Amino acid sequence: MASIPVYRWHLVPDGLSTRRQLRAAGLRPGGQDVAAQLERPRRRRGPLVAYLYRIDAAKPVRPMTPAKRAALARANAASRRCPECRCDAGYVIPASLGMCTPCAFPQE
Repeated sequence: MASIPVYRWHLVPDGLSTRRQLRAAGLRPGGQDVAAQLERPRRRRGPLVAYLYRIDAAKPVRPMTPAKRAALARANAASRRCPECRCDAGYVIPASLGMCTPCAFPQE
């Protein structure tokens, strides 16, 4: 069984990045396997783990299509619409309330 290399915090060699670092550079892993693992130690718990991918094998992020952009806009609009008064609250409705603030806490 082959294992992947494990690097400690701040000791990762050049050419490897996490998913977030790839995304910030406009890249994605593109189906490649995990090249290594990064471990950041913590005091009373197990280490934080992040997977590392090769930058040279990464692919560019797929562009946003008009259909994806429209679907995202509809999803965001739905999360702002109050199910009680059916109006756009202007913010994402909290799941803990399930409705906009004026409907949850009516003024008498």
